[in-house]
Amino acid sequence: MPNNLLTEKRPYLLQHANNPVDWHPWGNAAFEQARREDKPIFLSIGYSTCHWCHVMERESFENDQIAQVLNRYFVPIKVDREERPDVDRIYMAFVQATTGSGGWPMSVFLTPDRKPFFGGTYFPPDNRYGRPGFMTILQSLARAWSEDRAKIHESSESVVGQLTKLSDGGPGRAATLDEKVSDSAYQYFRRTFDTQHGGFGGAPKFPRPVTLNFLLRYHARTQNEEALDMVLQTLKAMAEGGMNDQLGGGFHRYSVDEMWFLPHFEKMLYDQAQLAISYLEAYQITHDSYYAQVARATLDYVLRDMTDPGGGFYSAEDADSVIDPAHPHEKGEGAFYVWTRQEIDAILGHPDATIFSANYGVETGGNAHNDPHGEFPGKNILYVKRSGDDGQWKAKLLEARAKRVRPHLDDKILTAWNGLMISAFAKAAQVLDDPRYASAARKATDFIVSRMYNAETGVLLRRYRDGDAAIPGFLDDYAFFVQALLDLYETEFQARDLELAIGLTERTIEAFSDRENGGFFATPEGDRNLVMRMKDDYDGAEPSGNSIALLNLLRIGHLTGDAKYPEAAGHALNGLAARISHQPVAAPQMLVALEYAWAKKREVVLAHGPGIEDFLRELRGRFLPHTAVLMDRAGFSTVDGKATAYVCENFTCQLPTTDLGRFRELLQ
Repeated sequence: MPNNLLTEKRPYLLQHANNPVDWHPWGNAAFEQARREDKPIFLSIGYSTCHWCHVMERESFENDQIAQVLNRYFVPIKVDREERPDVDRIYMAFVQATTGSGGWPMSVFLTPDRKPFFGGTYFPPDNRYGRPGFMTILQSLARAWSEDRAKIHESSESVVGQLTKLSDGGPGRAATLDEKVSDSAYQYFRRTFDTQHGGFGGAPKFPRPVTLNFLLRYHARTQNEEALDMVLQTLKAMAEGGMNDQLGGGFHRYSVDEMWFLPHFEKMLYDQAQLAISYLEAYQITHDSYYAQVARATLDYVLRDMTDPGGGFYSAEDADSVIDPAHPHEKGEGAFYVWTRQEIDAILGHPDATIFSANYGVETGGNAHNDPHGEFPGKNILYVKRSGDDGQWKAKLLEARAKRVRPHLDDKILTAWNGLMISAFAKAAQVLDDPRYASAARKATDFIVSRMYNAETGVLLRRYRDGDAAIPGFLDDYAFFVQALLDLYETEFQARDLELAIGLTERTIEAFSDRENGGFFATPEGDRNLVMRMKDDYDGAEPSGNSIALLNLLRIGHLTGDAKYPEAAGHALNGLAARISHQPVAAPQMLVALEYAWAKKREVVLAHGPGIEDFLRELRGRFLPHTAVLMDRAGFSTVDGKATAYVCENFTCQLPTTDLGRFRELLQ
């Protein structure tokens, strides 16, 4: 029998709608039942493309005996962490603080008033390796709730108080944030850089594009070549490894090994967006077409496989996929992407298959030699072993792969992640001079504005799926979408984009500011279902909302000349300075904002006329992260009817020029 998730719109919750567990969505009905029946809550948080979430479902949530215990002694609630990052952040902070690690699926036990008292991540169904299984944990906690409830309540109250103090942080010391903070972060990344394989640290390796963003801007200010080299080596190593889909484009979530060879095959929209920008910026700096090609392949994958007909971008593709269409319920990690040598021989024929196999590391017995879970016997993960002209062979294999069963697609549209992707397409339109990408950015922006934004109230919504827009937006929704609007403004110079960015920034300040201590809360005021408001400043797989909100304030101040926005940025920094100065490597995107604040401000104002495309091409071919670009501003007119450029620094302008060579000199 289906449970309470059957009418949900969220793919992750729908995956669990036929479990014997009596799941509830996060909301008042479940909380009221827990209070009425005096039961603790079992909160399970994950997402629809999460491999270990699938494992725990098969092992525990489809197990009738475990479901019986869960239903009898607990009120089970299922949450999609991508839709509700506010809920996820609170309980992830608890799990990390109490266990030393975190991840998904996340399993947390709460009092009826939603205060946590026990948690972890994946639990096997039974006792293994000297560790208690899920059934044992359920029985033990049910007994504790019955026999020692006062102690549980006391513990949960104490935990929430400690987490609130940690999240709030109190007022910082803005004076401590000088260039030494960036130097400290750079030295850390230098020490942890893998000189052999690129990337930072050992296995598993995650892309973390925010680190690359910081290093490129550190290089721009200091001309430190090592900062640039670390980025370029990492980008090339990722692009040549199994981390990158060599046939279809797009990057997988992370590499299991240190060589970027063996990926966790899930594909996330936020990775495609941020990495595309990293490759575009590397191309601007080096003018090496290699980086432009990788960016194009990534963006074209998103256009082909991750784009809604209305223009919005889908969230993710699963790591697991069907191994054999005759058995659609049997799935394996990366089954859609891997090949036997025999399959390649049959599709390409001799001698093409031999050359292709040599180029992409294909071996007769399979090339996944370090395969601890035995998932790839006889299979090959394509990686660049040697370069060659193999476009026609790739096309043949891609056509053959298209006949396989694609991985599950999470087709919900999230405002924050769409914001990141719009920025990527807007910047690609500039750097690659490709109108297709500008069109994609515009269409996605119009999708968000028309379906997920209320112009009367100024409220932005978080999620859209199947005709339904829901969940008031969080800080990262506002911040990432404002960033997208600013990037789109500097692509197409439509005043409406800048005006909406300013309006949403005003809303951000109103709804999320910590007026007392500075910084921004992740959630607006007023959600009584949350036990605390958190202030997120960690730049991980995604940048924090605080980092992007701060950068937006600085950019809007730069574009408009209105001092209130940099002043608001300064106040925000007061609430973040102490933690940034203590651990700058945790906030590399915040350091990007600081680099912007420290840099000499340059403005390029263009007056539209014949030859404007040449001026734009010259400008956009350079990496100028601290330059604001405006078009046809009052007081900046053409000279002799020709395209005219005004290059200004700290709001003092050079004489206007219609000469491209002179413009080039001024930019240097």
